[in-house]
Amino acid sequence: MKHNSNFPVRDFNRIVEMIKAAQIRAYAKVNEELINLYFNVGKFVSEKVQAAEWGTGVVDQLAQFIKENHPEIKGFTRRGLYRMKQFYETYKDSEIVSALRTQLSWTHHRLILAKTKTIEEKEFYIKLAIRENWSSRELERQLNAAVYERSILANKVVASLPAKLNNANIFKDTYVFEFLDLPQNYSEKDLRKALVHNLKDFILELGKGFSFVGEEYRIEVGNHDYYIDLLFFHRDLRCLVAVELKIDEFQPEFIGKM
Repeated sequence: MKHNSNFPVRDFNRIVEMIKAAQIRAYAKVNEELINLYFNVGKFVSEKVQAAEWGTGVVDQLAQFIKENHPEIKGFTRRGLYRMKQFYETYKDSEIVSALRTQLSWTHHRLILAKTKTIEEKEFYIKLAIRENWSSRELERQLNAAVYERSILANKVVASLPAKLNNANIFKDTYVFEFLDLPQNYSEKDLRKALVHNLKDFILELGKGFSFVGEEYRIEVGNHDYYIDLLFFHRDLRCLVAVELKIDEFQPEFIGKM
């Protein structure tokens, strides 16, 4: 369709923005209702089983009843019902999860339930997934990379969810580059090439807001040329972020060379 130059395009775009914003709010509301439903169904089933009102086969009968009498209702299979029961029993005493659980999708919660052990580990991934706005695929990658264990070894703890943007919560505590598939003995040049080749995954690992500027980026200081291994721009902080790659153990003099 050819646009008439007299069309108020800015106004039209504003309407489109309003529509998209409403769609996002609607999805968030639907997700909130769904997560609370699963939690409450899990609570109901758990309490019936704990009170010995339901025998071991009643959950199977419930799943079959829903399937036969309400085939339009999906997700309430035997496995699904037991997962909801687990969801409730795992988080019923967690004030942190109670406040945050509706901010993640059911797929996120299933991954965390399946791939973590302690309540501390679960709370860690819930807070981090919300803070970093991870997709379920990215969450699974981070779970498989054992970010929690790495952060414990590094004596790091995820801070409370930020009320507003600040420099301290832009940069992640732990970075996992297992997707690079580097050989056992690699050079700084190999590392830089691998990071650039896997640039999309690298930026996802850094966090939100980063844009790639260049590699081996030349800067001129006086009569001398210097090269930055990797240079990024952070859109929220409105600043350049220089990355100097080293494969050796950290030395204090590295800072002086930046």
